[in-house]
Amino acid sequence: MLNERLFKFWHDLPEALRSGLAQNEIKHGQRGMFETLYEELPRLEQFMGAMTGLSRINFEAFASKFDFSSYKTLADIGGATGLLCIEVAKRHSHLKCISFDLPAVAPITQKHIAAAGLSDRICTASGDFFKDPLPKADLITMGMILHDWNLEKKLQLIRAAYNALPPGGALVAIEALIDDARRENLFGLLMSLNMLIEFGDAFDYSGADFRKWCGEAGFKRFETIHLAGASSAAVAFK
Repeated sequence: MLNERLFKFWHDLPEALRSGLAQNEIKHGQRGMFETLYEELPRLEQFMGAMTGLSRINFEAFASKFDFSSYKTLADIGGATGLLCIEVAKRHSHLKCISFDLPAVAPITQKHIAAAGLSDRICTASGDFFKDPLPKADLITMGMILHDWNLEKKLQLIRAAYNALPPGGALVAIEALIDDARRENLFGLLMSLNMLIEFGDAFDYSGADFRKWCGEAGFKRFETIHLAGASSAAVAFK
């Protein structure tokens, strides 16, 4: 995917920086990648399978490093194949998990959950996270979700998470979190440029950004947990 698709769009990075506009298929009069993917279940499943390779090590680290002892339920927003729920449920038998994504994704998620032997503790829920309320849970996770959107939509998702959480609940965003000084996490900075090329107004962010946005939504306490490589979990407690 990197060689066949993204490389040629990165050639137009200077134009993206000057214009603030996406440089993907849409620029050339074609439909966006995700519109095409969601038309065919096998193609969508193949793409999501590829994405698990990018996320697995971070989700495994999150499952081992975060303290889940005071939580009984978890809802993963944009759960795709259910990987985050699966990794957490395997290690923490007291948790019930919900993988929330668009309706077309549910058959893929259910197949992966069943293969992991966790259908008794992980279920799926379908909806559009910009239109529908998020599932109620003690812990809400978003793995590589917030960086896909502009600031307005980022804030909308954070507010939706706050509304779905009980007092004492927490929102966790797993990303290539940029350091507050924006000097060290090169991968996170490059990922932000990739979001510019893909979506125009989307961007990656720092821990300070996350704390500010979540504080405006009503969250009271924050922490950052390094996971693996360039990635961290930014946590906001209600």
